[in-house]
Amino acid sequence: MTKGDRIYVYRNLWQLDGLYQHHGIDCGDGTVIHYRKPSETIERTSLETFSRGNPVYVAEYGDGFGYIPDAVVERAESRLGEHKYNLLFNNCEHFASWCKTGVSQSQQVKDFVPLIHKLDPSKLYEPIRQALKGKDSNTAQELLAESLADIKSIWEQVQPQYQEAVEEVSAWDRVAKKALKSDREDLARAAIAKKLHYQRQASKLEIELSELAA
Repeated sequence: MTKGDRIYVYRNLWQLDGLYQHHGIDCGDGTVIHYRKPSETIERTSLETFSRGNPVYVAEYGDGFGYIPDAVVERAESRLGEHKYNLLFNNCEHFASWCKTGVSQSQQVKDFVPLIHKLDPSKLYEPIRQALKGKDSNTAQELLAESLADIKSIWEQVQPQYQEAVEEVSAWDRVAKKALKSDREDLARAAIAKKLHYQRQASKLEIELSELAA
């Protein structure tokens, strides 16, 4: 393990061994920055506190883009004290991935909660239509309340993702321009690819938000 590595350990959940991975960023000085449990706050702790006596592994990225070690640690430090933990959309793996690659993602969520990535806001209109046309006022109110609750829940999930994507587009644009000024065309190309990725993501999320607003 070296400075800037994204590391993880297996943690027990409900007394089942190896059920999920807990991720963090190795600071290279015997400390790790991670979403600590049970405080659900991003903190810098000792490696021993992070591992809880379990074996520590280093996440591999192959030839994919990754920030240099100092930048990875700086990104992790910039979020120290954050208290916005969300199991599905902002967990320890999302955080560590964002620090290392700029992409906030959790393979564990993609693997085990695929429904989250298949939400179709446009389909929420049908139960509302039924509610508004319902002859039974009690049934209509129940359908309407349930539909509005679903819309609110999805909005609260999608809107922060959209905002983050917009901010990442701007950030990667700055990285690309800085790389070009430094005659680093390789880094500029990688940054532009990241920018385009987030632009596509922002466009998709903007459509979903428009449908929810409608």
